[in-house]
Amino acid sequence: MMYDVLIIGAGPAGLTAAIYASRARLKTLLIESFTTPGQAVITADVENYPGFPEGINGFVLIEKLKKQAIKFGAEFKTGSVKGLKECGEEGKKAWCVVLENESITSLSVIIASGASPRKLGIPGEDKFRGKGVSYCAVCDAAFFKDKNIAVVGGGDAAVEEALFLTGFASRITLIHRRDRLRATKILQERAFANKKIEFIWDSIPTEVLGKEKLKAVKIKNSKTGEKKEIFCEGFFIFAGYIPNTAFLKDGVKLDKDGYIITDDDMKTQEAGIFACGDARKKLLRQIVTATGDGATAAFSARMYVEELKGIAYK
Repeated sequence: MMYDVLIIGAGPAGLTAAIYASRARLKTLLIESFTTPGQAVITADVENYPGFPEGINGFVLIEKLKKQAIKFGAEFKTGSVKGLKECGEEGKKAWCVVLENESITSLSVIIASGASPRKLGIPGEDKFRGKGVSYCAVCDAAFFKDKNIAVVGGGDAAVEEALFLTGFASRITLIHRRDRLRATKILQERAFANKKIEFIWDSIPTEVLGKEKLKAVKIKNSKTGEKKEIFCEGFFIFAGYIPNTAFLKDGVKLDKDGYIITDDDMKTQEAGIFACGDARKKLLRQIVTATGDGATAAFSARMYVEELKGIAYK
């Protein structure tokens, strides 16, 4: 079966692209992964998305977007994308998206595969993952009720998650490699005003310690060289993200960090392949920018497909 548009990723960017593509009556399939949850779906409270002054739960928002896409005729399939290759008959270009046990053909592809939390790569991190080390406060906060927790990071994600964790933990120690936070000012104000949160500046974690479960995090001051241990039962890591683009290999052009390079119309250098959302090289990665990307990618894909079919409006 040949699709007009195949979308990889079911986050805000991919779902918005599905809404716009299916409304344009393009035969649309969206591939969603249950093994790599999107950042939006695990966000407890989205308070900066326009139209929701009281905020909205990330999972609820994603479900609303999905329902809207289904309403307009978008199809959904669960799977893990392994690769992308050019295919099709002579003179009729198409793209084959390779999954675990099958290959699906589409005239165009929109990559909205998002990004995943970056690991620190320190001793003990992998050993204690699921035994104290976590990358998702919404997922794991309930396991740390009335316990001491260390959080590493200084951006929006780290501060938002630290604030969320104060509803469960007895104390939060936020470790940051610089002497000031990078997070939005309103989040900084809330964090500094919260008596449960303590700050350790100019420091980086160097090792996760424990036996069966995590007991402490060893840190080093980057200015003085001083080393010490922070005793905690939970360690939440928010050290940035890595784009989910490994499956592209030598296909689409990426920057040095693995983000997909596009123009303002979400076009990659490969005709018929578009990218949007957190997997794309861009200045700001937020839900609102992801939805804008998704709408633009779908519109560009529509024009491309209609040109291929010889039905473009001129």
